[in-house]
Amino acid sequence: MKEAKDRFVGITSKDVNSAMFQIKDIEVPEDKVVIDVIKNQFVLDNGRIVEDPVGALSSTVTLTGQVILADRSYVRQLTSIFKKVNIEIDGIIPNVVAQRSLILDVNELNDNVMILDIGAGNTDIGIFSGSTFLYTNTISLGGDNITSDISQVFYISDEEAEKLKRQYALALKSFIDNDTDIMLTTYSGDERNKTIKSSELIEVIEARIEEIFSLVNKQITNLGIKSNINNVILTGQGITSISRSDVAGKIVLNIPVKIATGRMVSTVKPAFRSSYALVNYVANRPYAKNVASKIDIKSNENFMKTLLERIKEFFYT
Repeated sequence: MKEAKDRFVGITSKDVNSAMFQIKDIEVPEDKVVIDVIKNQFVLDNGRIVEDPVGALSSTVTLTGQVILADRSYVRQLTSIFKKVNIEIDGIIPNVVAQRSLILDVNELNDNVMILDIGAGNTDIGIFSGSTFLYTNTISLGGDNITSDISQVFYISDEEAEKLKRQYALALKSFIDNDTDIMLTTYSGDERNKTIKSSELIEVIEARIEEIFSLVNKQITNLGIKSNINNVILTGQGITSISRSDVAGKIVLNIPVKIATGRMVSTVKPAFRSSYALVNYVANRPYAKNVASKIDIKSNENFMKTLLERIKEFFYT
């Protein structure tokens, strides 16, 4: 493989933190590394708030934004993996940040929303107030856990469990129209032929989905940010194919929940959405045509230098 440079990769929210900052106050822990600085707004000397200060007449410009930190050892490990195939990582981006503009519709972009990206193995949480990025985290549960539950409860193969999950994809047992019989073809128990009711299968699906939403609810409640969330947007292959998952989420979270309807949902296949979102995110950054911000994982990282470089990129490229 030929050497490739200036590559960005997505990262789940695990070991990623965001924080509002003032330069005089910020301290980067030794076990963390800066992976991005997301601007919120620029404030001119007369107090006027602008999206882009270029061309504005002002003696001072104040930038407010979030510093995105990631676990240093995780970044080092990720970088090492890519180097083995001669790919150099230029930047790391939380997936929920990259996906925001593509999975939210026009009204949601200006709202206080929580994105829940429930994939195969993880549930990524991203909370936004309009364009301001407030919080991100990851829960290590997803659609594969539902499959595993079905397999273990009914003593069948993972392949049959996945097939049944897709065939009887319902998040709440109370919405069953016809409680049919299901013949298990890979049953490994003592009985020669095993038949279960579809309600039994859906009860297993419901239990795991309820747990995922309950863990999310616990996080946002403990952080004191639940009251700021007006809507929850669901995305991810681990949940969107399961009918009534939005209803199950509303019951647990007590917040309006809907399946994502943004432009990416209808135009990009689910398997490619994260990659598409990452490319779009980088392409729309002010410095996208002249990327030069290599990940610094040295112990003597100078935060101020990193921040100033990012600000210069915004103004001069």
